[in-house]
Parts: sequence; C-alpha cells; structure tokens
Amino acid sequence: MHPELEITPQTALIDVPRRIALRGLPPGQRVTLQSRTVRGPQVQWTSEASFIADAEGCVDLTRDAPVAGSYSGVSAMGLVWSQTKADANASAEPFAAEPAAALLTEVRALLSDDGPVLTARFVQQLAAEGVTRREVRDEGLSAVLFTPATPGPHPVVMVLNGSGGGINEPRAALYASRGYAALAVGYFKCPGRSDYISDTHLEYFETALHWIHRELQPRDGFVALSGQSRGGELVLLLGSLFPELVKAVIGYVPGAVVHCAQNACDPATGREGPAWIFRGQPVPHVWSGNRTATWAPWDDGPEPRRHTAAILTALQDPEAVERARIRVERIDGPLLLLSATDDGSWPSSLYGRMVKEHLAAHGHPYPVEHHDWEGGGHAILFPYVPTTHLVYAHPVSKRLSTTGGTPAINAQANEESWAAVQAFLARATAAHAARTHVRAERCG
Repeated sequence: MHPELEITPQTALIDVPRRIALRGLPPGQRVTLQSRTVRGPQVQWTSEASFIADAEGCVDLTRDAPVAGSYSGVSAMGLVWSQTKADANASAEPFAAEPAAALLTEVRALLSDDGPVLTARFVQQLAAEGVTRREVRDEGLSAVLFTPATPGPHPVVMVLNGSGGGINEPRAALYASRGYAALAVGYFKCPGRSDYISDTHLEYFETALHWIHRELQPRDGFVALSGQSRGGELVLLLGSLFPELVKAVIGYVPGAVVHCAQNACDPATGREGPAWIFRGQPVPHVWSGNRTATWAPWDDGPEPRRHTAAILTALQDPEAVERARIRVERIDGPLLLLSATDDGSWPSSLYGRMVKEHLAAHGHPYPVEHHDWEGGGHAILFPYVPTTHLVYAHPVSKRLSTTGGTPAINAQANEESWAAVQAFLARATAAHAARTHVRAERCG
C-alpha cells in the first residue's frame, strides 16, 4: 500500500474542523507535516509538526499529538492555529485581502529526507454557496449586507468591529452562512466615515437599526447585535439606548463602562476625548473626572505593553465607574458575554462579571451567559485561524503591545466561542418567536 495524505472535508466553511490523516506508512515511521496558507500578495503563514505512525501505519491529527513542532497536544486543526507569518513584517490580518474570500491551505507530508512528498489542500470558506453580498450606502451608512441562500425572512445580526475600525465582512459572511442576514456596519476607517473613533454619533447606529427593520423585515422582528472589543462596548451601549430595536446582544471581549477615544482617537481631541456622542452630548466615559486614572502603566510600562494595566487604574474610582457604567439593565433581551482572564487590551473578564452581576442585581428577566477563558487573551475571533500573533506594534504609538493569552488557549476560545454564539442565537430566536406569537394570539 502506498502512503496517502487525506484531508476531509476538502472544501467547507471555516468553522468546520478538518480530518488530516496519513495511512500506508511503515509502523513507527516519523513523518513531518507542513502547512502553508497564502493571504494576499506574498503574505504567507506556515507551520510544521512531526508525528509517529501507529502500528497500522496511520497518523490522524484528530487523535495524535505531535512529537515536535509548532504546537503540542492533540488538536485536529493545530497545523492552522499554530501558523506563523513567514515574513515578520507582513500583515497580521488572518484573512485574505479580498473581503470574505475563501482561504486555501496546502499541507505537505515529508516522509524522509530524500523520500516522496505528499501534498493535499483544503479550502476554508467564509461565505456558503448562495450567500449574497451587497454594499449598503443608504442614508449615509457605510455597510455590507450578507444574505443567506435560504428563503427569508431571516433573523438579523448587526456586526460591529473594534478599535481597528473598518467593516467586519468575514464575520457577517459567516453569520449569513449559518442562516442570519448580517449587516456589517463600519463607523470609522471605512468609506465616507472618519479615520478616528472620536465623536462618533450614536444616531448613526440608530439609523442602521431602523434601516434593518424597514428594509430587511427581520423574522419575528428579531435583531441581534454582535461586536468585539470597542464594538463589544458599543453593542451593550446600543442595546441599552435602543431596546425597542434590539432583542439580543453578543459582546466579544466587551467593556462594562464607556471608554474615551483611547488609542483610536483623533489627535486633535486626544485619547481622553469622547468616543461617543448621543443627542448632541458626549456620553460620559470612565476617564472623565477620574481621580485615580493614569496612563503611566501604558506609557511607561515594559514592552510588550498591556493596555489593561492603565484601564485598571481608572476602575479604582467607584464614582467615575458609576457615571460611565453602561445601563445594561435596559437591554430588552438575552446577553452573551465572551471574555478571557489574560486580556492585555482591557479587563474583559472583569467587565463580563460586572455586567452579569449588575443584571442579576436588577432582576434581568432574560438569560445572561458569560464564557470566560482562563489564560486567554483579547483576540477571541474566528475558529481555525492563526492565533500566534500576540505582540504587535500599536498603530498610533508604535510601541509593542500584547493582546495576551497563549496560542493554544486563544485557539480554544476561538472554537468554543463560535459554538456558544450559534447555540445562543438559536435559543434567543426561538424564545423571541415564542413570545411574539403569544402576544399576537392575545391581541388576535
């Protein structure tokens, strides 16, 4: 029997784990597997791990741990999440240059120094077959709509990015691939919008929500918000301000308080200027009038710097925290909070606990889930993408910063968080539909 390298499924959505297996090897033979994914012009991510064939001459990454290489322990997708950039100066963006484009990974099996090389490939899709993409510029919006291939009406998710700005098309495409119409809304660093988060008017998102209800006619009127980092702060804030328009909130590494513009600020107004404006007034943020806040742990701390260290100084002033606290008790629906204990960007684990405890104290009538990964970092993103890029040069200060965590734990958080999101949305849509039908029968 000749050696064979097989990857199944070869083409599937990015959230589907693959079975990478070898058979037909001499029992006990050592084999090295190498992976390579190209993400745009000359941006390559690579990994390598060595395995020992079992008594039947097989290696199966769903059950076998490598004896050496870029990751340890059993992990079906370890060759993917342990990838590192071939060029340290290249972009760390985990997706291709074209928004929502599929990723192609090549796996090579080296059987010996001078023996044959086996090759196989697999494709990670962000958009399922039949999902459609449409740019939305109505009423001043800078957004992209992804619509499922299945007949509507669909429940809707509005997707918001964090302090990197831009439009999160990959996440919206994946939501649509799983049955939700998804509107990815950009609010800075995108067409027609400011380059900075400073002075972002929250009425802009109110316009987007009204557009969703009017143009998309969500199934049972269900609209969820999904945001990460500053977007995670933002979705809690929007849910509290527009409860009649929002029926569930998903916060990836969210904030429990309103923050100032911080490192995504307009230099003209500075990092302590407001990020959010509502009805013509700045939304109170935790740095305003704060008696304990100092940037010193960030400005003067050892590299790689941890932004969390500065944020924690601001949280020592209880009066400032209360002024800036997001009134999450006003949210009219369930919440899902996803955080990690080694978050280097801000204390998302603490924030998740603060939100959950405050809702419990107010008798929030809907389910509140908080998933908190011990030892994980700020970059809880997508399942089955590289998680090795923990240290980066901050785009404003250019100082080395860390998002925290370890590649293995961050990969676990990526996988488990997406499973939690899908389960949460399934429960939330079903519960909302049941409530809607009961109300309709009472009025009928």
